[in-house]
Amino acid sequence: MKPRYQQNGVLQRTDRSALKGPLRRPRGLKTRRAILRKAVNLASLEGLEGLTIGTLASTLRISKSGLFAHFGSKEDLQCAVVDEARDIFVEEVVRPAFKFDGLERLRALCENWLRYGRERVFPGGCFFSAASLEFDDRPGRVRDRIVELMKKWLGNLEQAARDAQSAGEIQKDVDVHQLAFEIQALAMGANWRSRLFRDQNAYRAARAAILQRIDQATEPMQSRE
Repeated sequence: MKPRYQQNGVLQRTDRSALKGPLRRPRGLKTRRAILRKAVNLASLEGLEGLTIGTLASTLRISKSGLFAHFGSKEDLQCAVVDEARDIFVEEVVRPAFKFDGLERLRALCENWLRYGRERVFPGGCFFSAASLEFDDRPGRVRDRIVELMKKWLGNLEQAARDAQSAGEIQKDVDVHQLAFEIQALAMGANWRSRLFRDQNAYRAARAAILQRIDQATEPMQSRE
């Protein structure tokens, strides 16, 4: 079982597969992770709904029965892909920011997110920005998983801002819930503009806007130079 990084973080690092069902052999786990990494990349480009056992088997040139041994249904596959994308997001964005506290953590979370989107960690841009739009009106386990993870991500931003507020780095009258909302809206807007308009300056513009908004929330002595 892997450690948790934060109680309310984007990911509580418990390996759910270890909590139910038979333990997988190391070779089987390695194969499963390789399949999921390919599936995440495909889903970021074609959407989760476009990802099926058949299309993935064809892409990987393996049998459908081989994939069914790892994923019992399309929905199981989609949920596993969301979890794989979550793990990658945590490693790229969340975990490095937890070296810091308060205002530094908030800024690190924002910088890491923008870098992750700009550098195309997923070939289709931010996986969760796309998945959130794709499943916002589709009930089911996949949507529930995405909603849970997005709430935890917003909770990360809000908690970092709240800690900064407690440390006197952010003004006491600032609504940290609203601040987290605005940061996320600007970040998702950058992903949308970058993907739809192929705008090379989208992330740069979003970074400037996000850091300006954070500066507006800080005490004068904490403003960036």
